[in-house]
Amino acid sequence: RSLVTGRANSVAFLLTEEQHLLFEDPNFSLLLRGATHAAAEREMPMVLLVAGTAEERRRVAQYLEAGHVDGVLLISSHRGNPMMGELLRHEIPTVACGVPLGYEGKVGYVAADDRSGGRTMTQHLWDTGRRRIATITGPMDTPGGVLRLEGYREVLGDAYDPELVVHGDYSRESGRLAMAELLERRPDVDAVFVHSDLMAAGALVALQAAGRSVPGDVAVGGFDDSGVAAQLHPPLTTMRQPYERISAEMVRLLLEVVDGQEPAAITLPTSLVVRDSA
Repeated sequence: RSLVTGRANSVAFLLTEEQHLLFEDPNFSLLLRGATHAAAEREMPMVLLVAGTAEERRRVAQYLEAGHVDGVLLISSHRGNPMMGELLRHEIPTVACGVPLGYEGKVGYVAADDRSGGRTMTQHLWDTGRRRIATITGPMDTPGGVLRLEGYREVLGDAYDPELVVHGDYSRESGRLAMAELLERRPDVDAVFVHSDLMAAGALVALQAAGRSVPGDVAVGGFDDSGVAAQLHPPLTTMRQPYERISAEMVRLLLEVVDGQEPAAITLPTSLVVRDSA
């Protein structure tokens, strides 16, 4: 069939992060599982590729240039991601997970509505009576970091205080360190919107170490609902991303691009899941 069609009849799931994050960050495994299932329904094998270092990017670029796959699902696209330039230069059909900052008009993507999700969570914390609401952001070269912060700022308006903003990298440890910094900087903080459940897990550790109760002293809200949230103590209030639909839509859009259609963009709504932390 490949000889007749001139295609590889497979697609790649390309994670442009360090390898260990594939196993540590549950978001990536959920996306991989969903994308693999969606591709299998179309009789399309999925190839897993990781390109978190310069050497890995070189090897992956050679593999993709050789035509071993028909297209790429690009996961975790930071602004200035060198893999994006390689994919465009070689005209490899690509669909990104999340808004591909700087390439919005060139690459199709499927994203959760990060800005709206940031607004919803911040408004929920405000509605619980909290007024010193901090946030721990994701990296500011990622769409989640930028857009969730924008939603947070839109709700707070004139009450926005830059001292209540600390940046993390979506890891558990960065959440712990950021929360500790917030408590030192502003001991009066009474709520925190954390841009990922994994960072929120770290924030809960820091709050416990500081003797702060959750949600009594500090309400905590996360983002993702990837499985971590319900297992935390207390269970985490968070914004749910529709991972299965994100994965399915990515596969669908990618195969459309492979067939010669123009790249499309889809933004899917998030939903508030209220648990005990806020």
